[in-house]
Amino acid sequence: MDTLLLGFPPEALDFLRRLKRNNRRSWFQNNKTIYEETVRQPMAQLVHALNQELMNIAPEMVTDPRRAIYRIYRDVRFSPDKAPYKTHIAALFTPRNIPKHSGGGFYIHVSPDELLVAGGAYMPGPKELWEIRSHIAHNAQTLRRIVSRRRFKKCFGTLEGDQLTRVPKGFPPTHPAADLLRYKQFLVSVTHPPERALDPGLLQILSRYFRAMTPLIRFLNKPLTAAPKPDPFEE
Repeated sequence: MDTLLLGFPPEALDFLRRLKRNNRRSWFQNNKTIYEETVRQPMAQLVHALNQELMNIAPEMVTDPRRAIYRIYRDVRFSPDKAPYKTHIAALFTPRNIPKHSGGGFYIHVSPDELLVAGGAYMPGPKELWEIRSHIAHNAQTLRRIVSRRRFKKCFGTLEGDQLTRVPKGFPPTHPAADLLRYKQFLVSVTHPPERALDPGLLQILSRYFRAMTPLIRFLNKPLTAAPKPDPFEE
């Protein structure tokens, strides 16, 4: 825990910056030990400590570090960019009973350019999106209260995410929650300079953001943990 309270070591940012300039397999293999010791291990310690914090904030979001931490290897099969490695270290906290990217979660990453803290539903599938929108249609005022809270607005400003230009099929264009139903993603985020990841109070910083977004995450996940409702508009 003492190591964690010191944040990431300066060598972590140095490694990520050098990886950005030398993104090739031979260089990474020669420096893999540095990655493991200064980047991945501190992230694993951070995830473990955040799990302890989540026990008091949102225990359903506690996530095994092996599931939470993303691999550094990029999937280049369908990408014109063939650089083999990501130049950031990231972790995602999600409920155990919802597929990893389908519902709401907490996300953090450290890169040469930023410390990013984010949350929400990033890429819900058609079924999950239908469930979330149906939940919003019947509980729009609850969501509006969540995103208008002082703590939420101070931390994140407003709800983000890609939107449709029109109200989706299955909901009347004049629905009072039309502005919310157009969202395809339901996200919040905040960025800091990358050096903030070295902050001795990193754990407290992240815990504060996780606490502020917990009502939104729980709202988004509530319909996904209940018995699914049929989609009468499925083609």
